[in-house]
Amino acid sequence: MTHSVANSPTTYPRRSGFAFWWTIFVGVLLLILGLLIGAGGGWLIALGGSWYYLPTGIALLISGALLLRSKIAGVWLYVLTWIATLAWAYWEVGMDAWGLMPRVLAPTVILVFVLLTLPAFSRGRMKRLGAYATTSAALVLTCTFGFYHFTMTARSQEAPAIAPATTAAPANDGTGQPDTAVHPAGRDWPVYGGSELATRYSPVKQINADTVSQLTKVWEFHTGDMPDKAAKDKYSPENTPLEVGGHLYACSAKGIVISADAATGKEDWRYDPKVSDDAIPYGASCRGVAYYAKPGASAEQPCGTRIVWGTLDARLIAIDARNGKLCTDFGQQGIVDLTQGLGKTVPGWYSVTAPPTIVRGIAVLGAQVQDGQAEDAPSGVVRGYDVVSGKLVWAWDMGHPDRSGAPPEGDTYTRGTPNMWTVAAADPQLGYVYLPLGNAAVDYYGVDRKDFENQYNSSIVAIDVTTGKPVWHFQTVHHDLWDYDLGSQPTLVDVPTDNGKVPAIIVPSKQGQIYVLDRKTGKSLFPVEERPVPSGGVEPDKLSKTQPYSGYAHLDQPVLTEKKMWGMSPLDQLYCRIQFRQAFYQGEFTPPTVDKPFIEYPGYNGGSDWGSVAVDADDGILIANYNDMPNYNQLLPREKADQIGFKSIEQGGGSQKSKDMGNPQMGSPYAIAVNAGWRLSTGLLCSEPPYGHIRAIDLKTGRTLWDEPLGSAVNNGPWGIPSMLPLNIGTPNNGGPLVTAGGLIFIAAATDNKLRAIDIKTGKVVWQTDLPAGGQTTPMTYEVDGRQYVVIAPGGHHFMETKIGDDVIAYALPKG
Repeated sequence: MTHSVANSPTTYPRRSGFAFWWTIFVGVLLLILGLLIGAGGGWLIALGGSWYYLPTGIALLISGALLLRSKIAGVWLYVLTWIATLAWAYWEVGMDAWGLMPRVLAPTVILVFVLLTLPAFSRGRMKRLGAYATTSAALVLTCTFGFYHFTMTARSQEAPAIAPATTAAPANDGTGQPDTAVHPAGRDWPVYGGSELATRYSPVKQINADTVSQLTKVWEFHTGDMPDKAAKDKYSPENTPLEVGGHLYACSAKGIVISADAATGKEDWRYDPKVSDDAIPYGASCRGVAYYAKPGASAEQPCGTRIVWGTLDARLIAIDARNGKLCTDFGQQGIVDLTQGLGKTVPGWYSVTAPPTIVRGIAVLGAQVQDGQAEDAPSGVVRGYDVVSGKLVWAWDMGHPDRSGAPPEGDTYTRGTPNMWTVAAADPQLGYVYLPLGNAAVDYYGVDRKDFENQYNSSIVAIDVTTGKPVWHFQTVHHDLWDYDLGSQPTLVDVPTDNGKVPAIIVPSKQGQIYVLDRKTGKSLFPVEERPVPSGGVEPDKLSKTQPYSGYAHLDQPVLTEKKMWGMSPLDQLYCRIQFRQAFYQGEFTPPTVDKPFIEYPGYNGGSDWGSVAVDADDGILIANYNDMPNYNQLLPREKADQIGFKSIEQGGGSQKSKDMGNPQMGSPYAIAVNAGWRLSTGLLCSEPPYGHIRAIDLKTGRTLWDEPLGSAVNNGPWGIPSMLPLNIGTPNNGGPLVTAGGLIFIAAATDNKLRAIDIKTGKVVWQTDLPAGGQTTPMTYEVDGRQYVVIAPGGHHFMETKIGDDVIAYALPKG
């Protein structure tokens, strides 16, 4: 008896048609993946890592071979492997959404591919392939929704209600002596940080949680300062405008100062200092300008009110705030040459990117000395100039504590000393200016540092503004080899304690520690623990055995583990795991090494960077946005560095390859290769998100009130392709928060090009808008004619890889 071939059951695929060729494709895909994952898994085991990848790779190889041999067992083997992967993923990371994604998503997509081979193992018609496709698509959609749900709910615990703290003492209202008065941000925004105290807080509250949903753009203007081809990768304006008496003052990336009507955005005047592209250091930035009203001057007196700022080509300029004309009574016809006394330098090595701090009639400023170039770098001297005459009042050169002024003829300020590239804060009543210092040159090698450099390196230093002499200092990192310079402007507040309010200074740091000190004495108001830290590296005898940890608050996260490695798929996560196991890592303050890479975590971009913190002293809340990313670095012996083409800026800057890798550190035995953020070739990071957060901290106790990821994945994705996914991934951020009496935090900073308003009590976003360029800056606010405006200058940022722009934009509620 014969049987019809059509009715004969079989588990072998037909030798033609789509189903057959699909099975061949999937089989080859599994073979390739199995080979890569298996080989990598074996390597990882040899390095002491996870055992998951090797047996998984072997299973994929067998599954692919079975499919190529027309065996349905290949399907079931992959299904079992997928189930085992789910179990392993849950064992490693539980229900953490971002942890599950690289472990589960790609294997699930491949599961769909494998299931689509099933119609090839029957004599059913091709319509059954459609049924499998529908089922598979539903499975993918379900998984995608699940990941989205996990992401959106991972941090969905209800934030506790915040009880208002005791109301802080009112700030000085400026009715005393002008030179000792605090200039608070009332209806105006007269100082970079809101006031000399740098709280970034405004008492204006027309825009609040109830009205912010109506916020709309009301005007914008353009600075016209956009990079040409030669400077396209070097723009990072970072500007926060000022507003005084209805006039807004902004500066562009190359220091063009523009005055506009604060209510309409109509330009009044502009002054262009004509800075050459050659003078651009690491980035073209002008974080702000300073405003000064001369005591006793009439409203019509020339330069009775003036704008003072430093330029990228090292000039200090004063112009009339009314018309933008140079103040001829200042320096040489309105300009002071800041290269005087520096000795040898070249354009771009010594630049001013931050506004001076004016206190008691003295403009105090440091400068950015481009990182990592040479031990014989220009001095980090901090100088005070008479804000009316432009004369040097004092110079603090830590290498010559006996001097108070310029060096004698033929001499220079001490070269290579720690510098202040960010903004100082000041207490005009005490007469102290507080300097956040950086590193001595160079960052990642310190054997040659002098005793006074080790004393002041990465310290906050209180200077008597009348004498230029240090009063006290507090060091945040001992013998800093990690570029943990103090980038944040400190904040001055009266901190409530059990014994009453204490005038304090809050010092955020790149390593994530937040220190609270008595601003009169520099003594910590909270315990500071000197904890043991790793040793080794290339200078074990010079390393500090301990580092200071704050007992108040800290933003740093637990130590990295192999489980925290990340990527789009198991392949790049496996690659990152191998890199992790290859590197030298012993936790925070792992010393630099030359024989293998070392992991720096937190990375040099924070913790807290130049964006600083904001404080609502009335409600007793401190707001800090911060980064959570490691660096993957390695010291390069000088011979190897020379072969690659490393040269200092003084020598012409070296090859493009060397510039992309790191810094030359000339004069030391090593250059440094830096993988900032520890990125893959796809542009994604090796560590698990979130990468950026924003946190509310109880001012009195340092207790965390809430902590939320900051930034969505909309404009981020592999190879720079926007993912368009509205997932709150928490992106890297640069820029700071603004806090208002309306109970709101305004912040951009993240790489998704959005300005957000956040409810300060809950941490929830209550309003947001898209910006035309990257928001790597700090917004400000003011009130004119009874209307509150929120202003931001979204200029973008080359390092953050966001779109460059020249906009200055104001938002307000509809009139009436």
